[in-house]
Amino acid sequence: MVQGDIRMRVLVVQDNPDLGSIWCKFLNRHGLDARLVTSEAAAIDALEADRFDVLVLEPVLDGGGGLCIADLAAFRYPDMPIIAVTKSSFFADGSIFAMIPNACGLLRTPVKPEDLVAYLEHFAPRREAEPIRATGT
Repeated sequence: MVQGDIRMRVLVVQDNPDLGSIWCKFLNRHGLDARLVTSEAAAIDALEADRFDVLVLEPVLDGGGGLCIADLAAFRYPDMPIIAVTKSSFFADGSIFAMIPNACGLLRTPVKPEDLVAYLEHFAPRREAEPIRATGT
């Protein structure tokens, strides 16, 4: 989804690199700027180095730390929507929304990539292009 010349930046945190790669390729083909990380450490590095509009997160990473990533994202970017996509049935009761304040959606894997795009289009922040500032010479 492109708004003007701005592509929505999506950080995908998925410990299954094959699945995450499929999602990112699909999102990129649909005009989003998706980046895949597969661990807690890589996600923390990405959140500290770059600004993302949306976080797509597996809250139950094989190496742990999914909820810690959500906490960091919510702290650094209080308005960043987080879409949880999980293989776990633990969150079927909706508890994810109490655990992650920025959580706005929950999908269970396997998820169709087009469903993920629909969630991103629905929950994505609407922003305008920042004005280009003239540099003083």
